[in-house]
Amino acid sequence: MKKIIQCVLIGCNTFCIAFGSAIFAQAVIPLSKIYHVHYVVTTLSVTLYVLGFATGPVIWAPLSELFGRRPVLLCSSFAFCCFNFAVACSDRLESILICRFFAGTLGAAPLVVVPASFADMFGNRTRGTAIVIFSMCVFTGPLIAPFIGGFIVKNASLGWRWTEFITGILAAASFVGIVLFEVETHHPIILVQKATEIRRRTGNWGIHAPHDEFTLSLKEIVENNLARPLRMLFTEPILFFISLYNAFIYGMLYLFLEAYPIVFAKGYGMSGGVAELPYFGLIIGQFLGGFFCIWYGRIYNKKMSAAGGKIIPENRLPPMIAGGIAFPIGLFWFCWSGNYPEKVHWMVPTVSGIFTGFGLIVIFNPSTNYIIDAYLVFAASAMAANTFMRSSFGAVFPLFATFMFENMGTNWAGLLLGLFACVLILCPLAFMRWGKKLRQRSEYAFDLNQ
Repeated sequence: MKKIIQCVLIGCNTFCIAFGSAIFAQAVIPLSKIYHVHYVVTTLSVTLYVLGFATGPVIWAPLSELFGRRPVLLCSSFAFCCFNFAVACSDRLESILICRFFAGTLGAAPLVVVPASFADMFGNRTRGTAIVIFSMCVFTGPLIAPFIGGFIVKNASLGWRWTEFITGILAAASFVGIVLFEVETHHPIILVQKATEIRRRTGNWGIHAPHDEFTLSLKEIVENNLARPLRMLFTEPILFFISLYNAFIYGMLYLFLEAYPIVFAKGYGMSGGVAELPYFGLIIGQFLGGFFCIWYGRIYNKKMSAAGGKIIPENRLPPMIAGGIAFPIGLFWFCWSGNYPEKVHWMVPTVSGIFTGFGLIVIFNPSTNYIIDAYLVFAASAMAANTFMRSSFGAVFPLFATFMFENMGTNWAGLLLGLFACVLILCPLAFMRWGKKLRQRSEYAFDLNQ
């Protein structure tokens, strides 16, 4: 029960961060009219926020190793809360954009600390299910946010500022929950706390935990969180191509924030808020994908037992094939049916989201677990590289989405993206075939079965 409470607390914190990334997308058009700038300029409010997901972990990851998970989540959630209220109260576009960037950067701790906390609490057999919870928070937050933001912006008595007030209120509630109920999960820090308690009770000041001697220099922080992840990203084929697939899926999540309004608001003439309700097709698909990943976890555990308890990373990959097939099907379905609103009922492109949402989770979750299993010793650096590429795609995709869909047409834009998604299916297929050989030749990955 204690672990469940901790999962709920840190899961809600992750959800708040993801929610805040997308709800402000509904304020892009109103802000462009207020400040008389092109909407691409105000789209930077989403781009800079997501770009903070790439820069923030550089700060928070080493701090969580040095001081523990709880202090980092406390500081991050408090800063995130403050900067959201700062955006809501800003009267200049420059301050809005700057505060959005710092909200994303300083609030990004859950993206690296929460998976680490799950690794602290769960072993290899149960970590897959825990990562599903993390994945659902990362992906459902940006899809629940748009329809809430749409109704808020549409309401003249509320306006765009309340998209940030709502996010700030959720962040404040999450911060209070962490203050009151969240406990430390990082094992070295727990030992430090026990040693401190024993010293206090016994008066024996010679008792220390190993972590008391642990320090991180600036050089080590740069090496472990900047130099090594980037070097791994561009020298490790497994990490690069799985991260590319992972990043493309994450970028598509934020591209949908622009594509769905083009289809349902402009094409079908739906009003603000209502035009965002079709996102629930994606959310339903994500829940189905989450249940599928949990179900496959039992098969993975059976394979691990059959291998004598040894970790075989490639056993994580089969679900990605199902997700890789479902995602382009949903994408083609959405873009070609949504291109003809005068002939096709709005429910047709809405239902496509079940396939797309299923693909999002079933690609993202196994790829994350595969990276962790393949780079056990250097898993933190590998995930830092993955986060950097993923967040970069998430930041850039909204900038060109509207131009792409309006100039190429929804159907042809969807065809291009769908074909790229089809090509990327080769990544898990290739690593199921040659992943073991690549790991044996790698400087960072280790084959535990050697």
